[in-house]
Amino acid sequence: MAPLLELANVEVVYDDVFLVLRGLSLAVAAGEVVALLGANGAGKSTTLKAISGLLPTEHGAITKGQVRVDGASIMQLGAAERVKLGVSLVMEGRRVFEHLTVHDNLVAGGYSRRITAGDFDRIYAFLPRLADLRTRLAGYLSGGEQQMLAIGRALMARPRLLLLDEPSLGLAPRLVDEVFGIIGRLNRELGVTALLVEQNARRALAVAHRGYVLESGRIVLEGTAAELAANPDVKEFYLGLGETGHRRSYRDVKHYKRRKRWL
Repeated sequence: MAPLLELANVEVVYDDVFLVLRGLSLAVAAGEVVALLGANGAGKSTTLKAISGLLPTEHGAITKGQVRVDGASIMQLGAAERVKLGVSLVMEGRRVFEHLTVHDNLVAGGYSRRITAGDFDRIYAFLPRLADLRTRLAGYLSGGEQQMLAIGRALMARPRLLLLDEPSLGLAPRLVDEVFGIIGRLNRELGVTALLVEQNARRALAVAHRGYVLESGRIVLEGTAAELAANPDVKEFYLGLGETGHRRSYRDVKHYKRRKRWL
């Protein structure tokens, strides 16, 4: 059976010059949460834009490879058509419509299909805080509330595949817990498949089934969440732990000389 999502040897170039993704291949099966880990500039957000069809908005293009959903290429589909196909992106930085109410933001999220009162009931039941804020302007919400709204807006399209770009960015630890709890519940209770881009590797691997490590536009490591969490290099470079399992200080990490085994 073909995976729900497959990227095969994808290369992405910006402005016809800058090569960002270099032969990237990954797959996400239906019902999985897959984490895509990597440092700033590794190409994580570019990967999500390649899947969602947003590269042209930033003068980027896929120059080689294929992006497939259910085994069929989606390369010729625009961003709106990919949403109709069931691929929704929660962008980095939340990007809510600040001048609209919570309810109207949800209306905007359902533009690709005919929405009913039941769609709002479903979102408000899953994210009850949004129900209390439905008449509030989105620009006056807290960061955590805006992130919940961004997720709720994406869910209005009833996605089969949810792409999440740095959902914990800029949130207090308590709110990070809440957001990752929502991601876990989406998968368990609603059966949503998710590809999760996240710098907080510890939290991402706690909610994911499998993961990939991306560096300089290439996949350098993959495995189950447990395998990656136990990998010495992932511990060292992404979890901040030494080989003994103790957390390393900033000075230790700064002066650490061992090359990553995957290089």
